[in-house]
Amino acid sequence: MALPPVLKNNLRLPVVASPLFIISHPELTLAQCKAGIVGSFPALNARPESQLDEWLAMITEDLAAHNAANPARPAAPFAVNQIVHTSNKRLEHDLMLCVKYKVPLVISSLGAVPEVNAAIHSYGGTVLHDVINNRHANSAIRKGADGLIAVAAGAGGHAGPLSPFALVQEIRSWFDGPLLLAGAIATGGGVLAAQAMGADLAYVGTPFIATKEARASEAYKQALVEAGAADIVYSNYFTGIHGNYLKSSIVAAGMDPDNLPVADPSKMDFDKAVTGAKAWKDIWGAGQGVGSIQAVEPVSALVDRLEGEYQAARARILSE
Repeated sequence: MALPPVLKNNLRLPVVASPLFIISHPELTLAQCKAGIVGSFPALNARPESQLDEWLAMITEDLAAHNAANPARPAAPFAVNQIVHTSNKRLEHDLMLCVKYKVPLVISSLGAVPEVNAAIHSYGGTVLHDVINNRHANSAIRKGADGLIAVAAGAGGHAGPLSPFALVQEIRSWFDGPLLLAGAIATGGGVLAAQAMGADLAYVGTPFIATKEARASEAYKQALVEAGAADIVYSNYFTGIHGNYLKSSIVAAGMDPDNLPVADPSKMDFDKAVTGAKAWKDIWGAGQGVGSIQAVEPVSALVDRLEGEYQAARARILSE
């Protein structure tokens, strides 16, 4: 199955920047799009909810102006992440704004709902649903999602426990539509590897936290530069859903990262998870690919590096 134009046209690299809670905002999203990859942000990052209208107007107008001034190299499209969970009381409001501004891509999480897909399809938008196993993938496609994001072991923030090899091959055994892969992808070689195993695009998050445009504290960014894979803790304590976090931030919050309690997923409240003190403001999400982050740099420099590594990896494989 061919990729829809929104996931192919104007992309310098086959990369979608994942929506980062608290961190992603218009400055980061626009920088990602202008660098040639899909930029994104969670709708819930706009607070109060009226701010989402302002953000969508700003991004839409800015990208239109950029494309008019750069017809030979237009920006990549942007995506908005919608949390489809009963604790998200803003869903209907935020979804209607996506319809109003005809957001090209919507990334749905924590629940596959046909009505959400229908709303985005009403104006020709594309819905990608993130999943951590094959059962969730089947459900999402049955309910009308256009594509899938396979969130494998090692991904930053909320992540699944499965190897990317296992997860991609199970999904590809029955689904030939758009498939993205997340899970410790922090280099251009990793982007190429995701394609080699069957994904169409890579879903990259943690490296963009350590950029100048990211709305993260300098301490958070520096912690990413200093961390390695062994400094990542996988726990469901902070939100009720398993995710990967920086060990140093857990220690700084006065907790033992090796002895965290187990949360009850049925009591998960995503609104409190986003706005509360524990996650994500004080407990910092990060993926296992964090060891590839060597410095805090502009988004443009990061994408330049990813492209160089991607092309070098392709050349190396083709020459062998």
